[in-house]
Amino acid sequence: MLPSQSYVNVSFFQPLAFLMTGIPGLEAVHGWISIPFSSMYTVALAGNCLILLAVRRTPSLHQPMYYFLSMLALTDVGLTLTILPTTLAVLWFDRRLIGFNACLVQMFFLHSFSIVESSVLLAMSFDRFVAISNPLRYAAILTNSVIIRIGVVIVARATLCLFPVPFLVKRLNFCPGNNFLSHSFCFHPDVMRRACADITINTLYGLYVVVSTGGVDSLLIILSYTLILHTVLGLASPRERTRALNTCVSHILAVLVFYIPVITTSMIHRFGRHLPHIVHALVAYVYLVVPPILNPIIYSVKCKPIREALLRVLRGKGQI
Repeated sequence: MLPSQSYVNVSFFQPLAFLMTGIPGLEAVHGWISIPFSSMYTVALAGNCLILLAVRRTPSLHQPMYYFLSMLALTDVGLTLTILPTTLAVLWFDRRLIGFNACLVQMFFLHSFSIVESSVLLAMSFDRFVAISNPLRYAAILTNSVIIRIGVVIVARATLCLFPVPFLVKRLNFCPGNNFLSHSFCFHPDVMRRACADITINTLYGLYVVVSTGGVDSLLIILSYTLILHTVLGLASPRERTRALNTCVSHILAVLVFYIPVITTSMIHRFGRHLPHIVHALVAYVYLVVPPILNPIIYSVKCKPIREALLRVLRGKGQI
């Protein structure tokens, strides 16, 4: 049994550490499972870093759309680096312990990067709306200073929303021996359910954060595309309509890749407690690993300027 940490009030208990879990029921083959996981993390990091490098080295990509894409890539790098150390430690070395405070820090950054990604996708939908509805003033509306302000607001929003969460968890009384997490990382719904205390406040605040960030963002994205579709249908030429819609395909795919796993994970954690633990684990990995992998692939396949810039970077050519 893990050593415990007691305070002046002996009825209040917090574990010194949590025990993380890899893939429930498949502990014997964690070594083999680590191979595809390592490959996926490598692809995610390499793909997003290449996107950042391609945008930086290509002056023709110094436009609002690609600045927002760089924000998305940077967010995916941060999200991947947040969960990579503990996941590979569990799968490679069976190092399952994570300190209580370290767990809270990881939890804060994991959920913060998720909120940032949702906000960036919203900003990208606004970018597409401005580009299609008012192309002549596109550069005048989305200036560099405006983009910087949007980036600062996105980070501030995520920080302010998540700042109370670690403190709300830290005030909880935990049961001795009930320190087994369901994942190889610290996920807020999972951590707070290890407590023996009333978690109503934590649950309600978590629901508020989800609704006020992902919920609002998804509705505003739908609104943006409703307005985009209205503008596109007003174009006289079918060729212009197709061209305008093609500029949105990459972003629409990125939105689906992010929000479908988010909604699935949220529903399973709230209404699927009867499901096997392996289902919870796999859905959480899809939510955290798949978007950082697919976003660079989507934009490199569907966006010709990005594809050409990536090829120049890989060939080692200079700035163009």
